Amino acid sequence: MAKTAFLGLGVMGYPMAGHLKAAGHEVTVYNRTATKAQAWVEQHGGAMARTPREAALGADFVFSCVGNDDDLRGVCLGENGAFAGMAAGSVFVDHTTVSAAVTRELYAAANERQVSFVDAPISGGQAGAENGALSVMCGGDEGAYLRAEPIIAAYAKICRRLGDCGAGQLTKMCNQIAIAGLVQGLSEALHFAEKAGLDGRDVVEVISQGAAGSWQMANRYETMLDDHFDHGFAVDWMRKDLGICLKTADENGASLPVTALVDQFYKDVQKMGGARWDTSSLFKRLRKLG
Repeated sequence: MAKTAFLGLGVMGYPMAGHLKAAGHEVTVYNRTATKAQAWVEQHGGAMARTPREAALGADFVFSCVGNDDDLRGVCLGENGAFAGMAAGSVFVDHTTVSAAVTRELYAAANERQVSFVDAPISGGQAGAENGALSVMCGGDEGAYLRAEPIIAAYAKICRRLGDCGAGQLTKMCNQIAIAGLVQGLSEALHFAEKAGLDGRDVVEVISQGAAGSWQMANRYETMLDDHFDHGFAVDWMRKDLGICLKTADENGASLPVTALVDQFYKDVQKMGGARWDTSSLFKRLRKLG
């Protein structure tokens, strides 16, 4: 079993750290709001630290799941950052969805300390984190990945290395691009069914068994029809992710017209007061439009 640290106890990180502890690993947690770290320790055992550096001291593996590029820099760098407490030969695994640019920056900073850095963004939502069934897409040196993969297995349904540093984040961008189009398509289908006088549940029962079926359809159509949008990944976070996708597409020459359009639809949802609604709230936007 490994000595680990986990930085960031949000809706994803909190259960992920719990799975590490349940798998028998030694876990020290850090969270910007200390009360959440205290609650985690009371529930799972383990220890809490006042700074990322303190959490990382003596750890074989340090995991992070925070908010954005700046949050990730904040827990990694500086005198109280995790890198300052990590020993040569240890591995930092980042599960945050961030830009490939900050990933490469931190990979280089870690290497200067003889610390390995693996970018390992995740997909599967809050339910996937709670059930230990996340998809983990990784980039970084193969040796570091092979060491980290058995630890990541505590909360992963599938874990794969896609290439060198940044490949995990680029794969997560593909994931978000695909989801954006799927959710909009599902929203339009349900909206069309309502306008046509059809029962949305009956429609989905039939079409979900054919080529139209998807995870989004299976897991979100009922809550969409019931006007419940508090199930997982928030619109604010999706817009952050799509912003990364669109910026990267500008840099590499990819054409993302549907993604750009759906990003603007999510902007409309934010204006409706839905910043913290989950991503399936695109359907609510269509209902409002009539």
